[in-house]
Amino acid sequence: MSEHISNSRRKFLACAVVAAPAVSLLGSSVIPSVLASDRPPASYRPGYFTEPEWGFLNAALDRLIPANADGPGALEAGVAEFIDRQMNDAYGHGGFWYMQGPFFPDAPESLGYQLRFTPRELYRVGIASLERWCAANHGKPFAELDGATQDAVLGQLEQGRIELDALPARALFAQLLQNTREGYFADPLYGGNKGMGSWKMIGFPGARADFMDWAEQPGKVYPYGPVSIRGNRA
Repeated sequence: MSEHISNSRRKFLACAVVAAPAVSLLGSSVIPSVLASDRPPASYRPGYFTEPEWGFLNAALDRLIPANADGPGALEAGVAEFIDRQMNDAYGHGGFWYMQGPFFPDAPESLGYQLRFTPRELYRVGIASLERWCAANHGKPFAELDGATQDAVLGQLEQGRIELDALPARALFAQLLQNTREGYFADPLYGGNKGMGSWKMIGFPGARADFMDWAEQPGKVYPYGPVSIRGNRA
């Protein structure tokens, strides 16, 4: 992996850690009705995403957090499983959001979420719209593009330089980025962070009962591995 990608990944992870606490990165969700294993399953079949959507999601996650010597990537960490599980739970259905109109998609971000789509609807509509754009501009689905082109498409999506026919490009990227961060750093109970790989990478203790004595020792490496909510140790 190039030094540029490695530096970008470290920058992404640093921003993600600052953006939200590692134990409960679930946005406005709650504990899901179907809990996940702490360890990677032999295979996972999505309960919400269709096969083409699943292909896009896995390809995009692999570009957002690729595996390298620092730690596992989003795919190894089970982030796709985390997102899929969330789509069939209260969060995916917008159960904790105010979803009544009127909606003003062009309003400033300071006014909050202004689209009529729940998270699961946003993915379904947004991925389909982006795939139509990829077919028209690159002749292939996103998952079949080479890595450099995928990076370019995601960059254009983030900057709002792609005109999607169903919703603002930045809205799709923001949803994907937020859920990627959540799945990568959340407790394995929710389907991501398999084997607590991301916690081990950043030295986070997880759900240990007491580690405050180490909080007063800046710069000193925490000597114990993380513990999950279920009490499993890495």
